[in-house]
Amino acid sequence: MRERRSAQIESLSAVTLTVSEIGRSVRFYETLGFERKPGDSVPGFASFALGGDQRTPPAYLNLLEAPHGPFGGWGRVIVYVSDVDAFYERLRAAGIAPAFAPSDAPWGERYFHVLDPDGHELSFAKPRG
Repeated sequence: MRERRSAQIESLSAVTLTVSEIGRSVRFYETLGFERKPGDSVPGFASFALGGDQRTPPAYLNLLEAPHGPFGGWGRVIVYVSDVDAFYERLRAAGIAPAFAPSDAPWGERYFHVLDPDGHELSFAKPRG
């Protein structure tokens, strides 16, 4: 069978997390520094644009107010930031308590975690080296 190289995964467009109270979650993510996607508002839904430039479109973190399924509402999102330690201090100054101080991981990133109001784990990281 001939391998198809023209149909490859190119990028991640969006991740959607379910939340129990959309207003509370939007305020939390805005406090973290996420920028809400401009446009029409849809009840129970919010979208935040991450990154992007003239060459690449942004990725989106979406929040959907909905009941949690049989596995609960846990999810993890890893977001790269320009300076892990400075971002950590910024969140602490805003009253957000990270799970631990920035650490160097064996997989080559410096990172720390924050839990959102619904228990989703947000990892803020930067590759080392």
